[in-house]
Amino acid sequence: MKKSVFFMMLLVLTMALCACSGNTNKDNAGKDNSSQTASDSVSYGGEVVVGITQDLDSLDPHKAVAAGTKEVLYNIFEGLIKVDKDGNFVPAVAASYEITDGGLKYKFKLRDNVKFHNGKVVTADDVIYSLKRAAGMLETSDPEVVTLSAFSIFSEVNKTDEGVEVVLSEPNTELIGFFTSSIIPCDYADQSTKPVGTGPFKFVSYEPLVNFVIEKNNDYYDESKKAYLDKVTFKILTSIDSAFMELLAGSIDICPYLTSEQASQLNGKMDVLDGSMNLVQALFLNNKVEPFNNVKVRQAVCYALDRNEIINVTAGGRGDVIGTNMFPSFSKYYDAATAETYNTNLEKAKELLTEAGYPQGFTFTIKIPSNYDFHVKTGQVIVSQLAKVGIKAEIQLIDWGTWLSDVYSGRQHDATIIGLDAQLAPSDIFRFYPTDSSKNFINYSNAEFDETFAKAKASVNEDEKAELYKKCERILTDDAASAYIQSPAQLVAVNPKLGGYTFYPIYVQDMSTVYFKK
Repeated sequence: MKKSVFFMMLLVLTMALCACSGNTNKDNAGKDNSSQTASDSVSYGGEVVVGITQDLDSLDPHKAVAAGTKEVLYNIFEGLIKVDKDGNFVPAVAASYEITDGGLKYKFKLRDNVKFHNGKVVTADDVIYSLKRAAGMLETSDPEVVTLSAFSIFSEVNKTDEGVEVVLSEPNTELIGFFTSSIIPCDYADQSTKPVGTGPFKFVSYEPLVNFVIEKNNDYYDESKKAYLDKVTFKILTSIDSAFMELLAGSIDICPYLTSEQASQLNGKMDVLDGSMNLVQALFLNNKVEPFNNVKVRQAVCYALDRNEIINVTAGGRGDVIGTNMFPSFSKYYDAATAETYNTNLEKAKELLTEAGYPQGFTFTIKIPSNYDFHVKTGQVIVSQLAKVGIKAEIQLIDWGTWLSDVYSGRQHDATIIGLDAQLAPSDIFRFYPTDSSKNFINYSNAEFDETFAKAKASVNEDEKAELYKKCERILTDDAASAYIQSPAQLVAVNPKLGGYTFYPIYVQDMSTVYFKK
């Protein structure tokens, strides 16, 4: 299948995301929150400070786990392809690509004279090294590298006359979105301290818990997409509240992930942009821990929650109610009926608790990363709602590193509240649920789900694939695998002197499009 034809298929896959990501709403004053208007006059140069509330867990892109880290490193690293603001896959380090043999082969033609930040020209050897490293195929594997499970079906990664060809062990028409995985030099040993990529910005410095600084890459291969700004400092703050205080004080220019209350307090001091996070926020339940190993208990929790109230309290009504692990914006694969499965019903919740052997309710702990104020506020509302059916939930705030080690990796929790993101591939959205998945931090296990998921990934028929993924969603919903809440809106405060801030259907802070208005 040639690239031009495949682009049409990709547009079908991502058309719903196109409608959601990067959309702009009007703020309370009726002002158009577009990131750029026709009247903007672009100025080159200048420096900005972006407030972030999570330290980076690694400077090596193949070792980073946290979404908050990846959104920052996005400015330094690129893959063979990247995603534009409309959800389309466009060439990056690769000049073009084609997918042949029904999804068994992916062939990439490399751009000429793309340079890493250390001056080295990107070669096919660098690409092969990067892909094999991300797939865990190197003979001497680094145990800290987070391998992409999607790349587990790599059979061969070969050099061609014009670039690289990847041969798969089984057909997969969804894999193109994973080739955003960072291309790095094959002969560079300092990625963890002095990262080197091909992106529009290059690394300057990093001080843990203080800041991460990048500067414009003047040698960027695409003249039309070179960064406007000379320098960007990502200032690491302890919470969204501390970031908001610095925003009010004028010491930061951009602050993502504002609460609705904070946005309403800006009173025209900052532009407030409203886009979609494309996240699944849920009260994730450990299916192996009592009493959540009982499906009736999990269903009771779902019936006890009032999702609309949660969205109203935490986000001023911005956000979409969900009932499964899928973004509503990915409409080709989204089963909207799942959102109505557990409409609030306190009597039904009490009835299920009694049937499960907990007529007086029970007590459990919700571990929440303290740096995510949005999730903390969600937890507070959930605690009050569950109390109405006799369930006593206690919140335990933990730092992000502890969440990664104890909750995500160690699975040492009763429940947690977090947001899950994904690549633009439906299989990636469900990667947390197969019984044998290393990412299955809630210990979910259902043979029917495993079988359906495997069939969906293998299918090369788009209609069949969509229906199988919807079946996966219904299984998760019926099983009450967790208590799904919302796909949240993203509120970002931007200095009114700036233009160009852009929302994407993936979780990034792209500073290359930001500029000072003349």
